This record gives sequence, C-alpha cells and structure tokens, in this order.
Amino acid sequence: MWLIPGEKRGEAAETDIMIRTFFLNLSLNKKLVLMMLFMSFILLSFLLFLYWQSEKVLLKELGNQTAELSKAIQVGVEEVTASGSTDETRLAQYLKRLNSKGINEISIISNTDEIIASTNPTKIGAAISPKKKELVIKAELGEPVSAEGRAYNVIVPVIAGGAHYGYIHLKINADDVSQLLKRNMMKRIFAALLVFAIGIGIAIFLSLRYTEPIRSVVDAARKVAAGDLNLNLTVDRKDEIGELTASFNDMVGKLRENKRLEERLRETEHLSAIGQLTGTIAHEIRNPLNFISLSIDHIREQYRPEKPDKAKEFEVLVASIKQEIHRLNRFVTDFLDYGKPLKLNMQRVNVEEVLNNVVEIIKAKANSDKIRIIKQYDFSPEIRIDPELMKTCVLNVVMNAFQAMPEGGALTVRTARDNGKFLLSVSDTGVGVSKENLSKIFEPFFTTKGDGLGLGLATTKRIIEEHGGKIDFHSVGGVGSDVVISLPLN
Repeated sequence: MWLIPGEKRGEAAETDIMIRTFFLNLSLNKKLVLMMLFMSFILLSFLLFLYWQSEKVLLKELGNQTAELSKAIQVGVEEVTASGSTDETRLAQYLKRLNSKGINEISIISNTDEIIASTNPTKIGAAISPKKKELVIKAELGEPVSAEGRAYNVIVPVIAGGAHYGYIHLKINADDVSQLLKRNMMKRIFAALLVFAIGIGIAIFLSLRYTEPIRSVVDAARKVAAGDLNLNLTVDRKDEIGELTASFNDMVGKLRENKRLEERLRETEHLSAIGQLTGTIAHEIRNPLNFISLSIDHIREQYRPEKPDKAKEFEVLVASIKQEIHRLNRFVTDFLDYGKPLKLNMQRVNVEEVLNNVVEIIKAKANSDKIRIIKQYDFSPEIRIDPELMKTCVLNVVMNAFQAMPEGGALTVRTARDNGKFLLSVSDTGVGVSKENLSKIFEPFFTTKGDGLGLGLATTKRIIEEHGGKIDFHSVGGVGSDVVISLPLN
C-alpha cells in the first residue's frame, strides 16, 4: 500500500510526539546523562572525522612529495647521464612547471666534486663545500639523507652500466609538511572549541530550562511566606521538577485548607463567647423588659387622661415606649440566634420554589418602597438544603438591598450554573458600599445603618458555609451591589 504525502507527514508528526513524550517522561538525572552522552558523541565524531580528513590529506601530500621526488631524481639522472653538456634551464623550468612542494633545489655533482648543473645558476661550476663533501661521503657509506635545521639534504649516487657518473643533490624543505600539520592541528583545536561551545550553549539552555521552573517555585514560595495562598502553579512536566511543582501545589492547598479551618475555629470560639454573652444579656435584660412592658400596659389602663387631647398625647408616648421595648427585645433575640449552633434540616427542594416564596413575602414592601423585582431564572435545579435557613439567607440579602435603595430602584434575582455549582445572584441599584468597608461586610456587628446589629450578612455567610457553599459581595459606591451565593449541586 502506497502512502500519500499527508500520511507520511502524519506518521512523522506521530513519531515526533512519541519522542517528545518519551523525553518528557524521563527523570532529570537520565536527561542530563543523555545530554552528556550526546555531547561526547558529537565531540568524538568531530575529532574522528577531522583525523580521517587530516590523514587523508597527509597521505595525499606524502604521495605527491614522493612522486615529485622520484621525478626530480629521474630528471637528475637523465641530466647527469646525458651525453654532452647538462641543461640547467630544463631543471629550473621543470621545478617551475611542476610547482614542486618542498623540493627547493636540485644540483648535479660530478665525480670531481664540481657542480655541473643546478637550479641555482650561481652554483654552477663551483666546487662543493667541505660540509657537502662530508654529506657525499656519508651518501657513499649508505646515509643518503641528513637533516639540516628545517631542511633535509638528499644525495643519491648515479651509477649506470658499472660507471659512476656523479651525484644528485636535492634540498627538501620540511616547512610545507609542518605547515600542513599545523593546519590540521588548528582544525582539531577549532573543532574541539566548537564542540565545547555547543556544549556550553546546550548547558546554558538546560540550565535556563530547568532553573526557570525552580525559580518560579522559589518566587511562589516567597509569596506564600508573605501570606498569599491563592497560588497554583501549572504542572506541565513529568520529571522531578514536575513532581516538585505538584508537591508545592498540594502544600499550598493544604495551607489554604488549614487557614480556612483556623478561621472557622476562630469564628467558632468567637461565637462561643458571644453565646455565653448573649445568654447573660438575655437573662439580665428580658426580665426587666417584660416587667416594664407589663407596667406600661397597667399604666395605660389605669392612668389614661380623660381629656381627648391629653389622652392622644398619652397614647403616643405609651406606644413609643412599647416600640422601644420591642426593639430591645428584638436585639436580644438576634444575639441569641447568632450565638446558637446551627442545626441543618437538609431536604431536596426546588430552588425556584424557595425564591418565589421569598419574592411573595417581599412583594408588598417592594411596592411600597417603589422597588421593581426582576426574576431571571436560567437554572432551577433540586438541591439538598435547609429550606427555612436558606429562605432566611435570601431575605437577609434582599432586606439589605432594600435598605440600600431608599429612593426606589431595581432588584434582580438571577440563577445560573457554573462548573458543577448552583449560582444565585441578587443585584440592586442602590447606594453601594465604599471600598474601605467591603472587607468588613461579613464581620459580626458591622453595619452602616443606625438601627441594626450587623448580624444579617454574618449569619447568612455562616449558613451558606455550613451548606458547603460560598458567598461573595461586590459593590461600587453610587452604582449598586451584587451578592453571589454559590452552592454545590452534589
């Protein structure tokens, strides 16, 4: 079966994904070992390649030198054995045409130790120096090659047909071979430096790749130490760094949970103290209030003035006293209710029914306060809640919204679903809450009104959290407020 280009690209992409997945699943230690082995392989491959190339060039150069040396000896033999005078011009033209490397000079020496031909015209006809005479003697004794600094002298006796014709002297310079060796050595050094530079680059890349996530964890740890527990790092690796990041997230999650438990414990201790206080207040205040209320009723019956105008004034005064007594009694009741432990009567009920019940209760007051109620029920599930306590929560939120709209306005009740949670939003167009008071809105006994204890929203928050939910308050001064209650569906 033939593969079309698209299928080939698909297979290549799949192979690439498999390789990346395999590499990501390796531990940090194995990754570093593989990187070092890879760098060592590259270095060894470069050096072997350069050694092979240098050896190849050196052998080629040696072959050229040998061929040229053989050619030079052949020409010298032809010159010395030729009948008639030798032609030094031919030797010079040969060296120039061949562009010989290393062979700088060719001379032909007669049996009488006289230079009869040479590529250096100034030496023709001159006798050889004692030093060269010594070299000629060594050549006859079997030592044709001798070193002279960076040059080599090669003296070859020419014997043909049993007759000794003379000697061929070649002066070979070793600098060309040295230059070749130096160039090869420089290539090796350059290759080693290049490989090490690549290695350093890979090391820097790896250090940045592996230290950057660690630096992120360190920065996050500093923020956590400063009190910010809302951090959640992204885990996109499966090596030790990924395990470190996941462990850090687990640690921060546990710290958040511990902080919530501490806050609830502190709140419980606070409520316990309030409960003891409210019990004492209820006992010490309610009895006198009951006596005062009964006494006022007795005074109303026994000492009502007979004159109509005085009687009316008397009734107003008595009614005011009774109203204040009822207000004090209501404050004491609120204390008692806030200090009592909650007992949830969980039932599976339809949320829309609870909300409609609350709307029916507040409809008359909304009409009298010129407040328009808008219902937007986009999601109406059945969830397990305490219907009476939840009704109290919604009433507390709605009554706060009414008090924020003394001149009338609009109250919007919305329901929605978000990530497996039921959301209830109550929005108003009232005066709002200032920024400095937003953080205190759920604190017990905090209120911006002169006739309240500030327990309504605190009680609501407590009830919602006992249901496993969450309540948020958003407000803009002069624009309005929005209270969002989030409850789990399961």
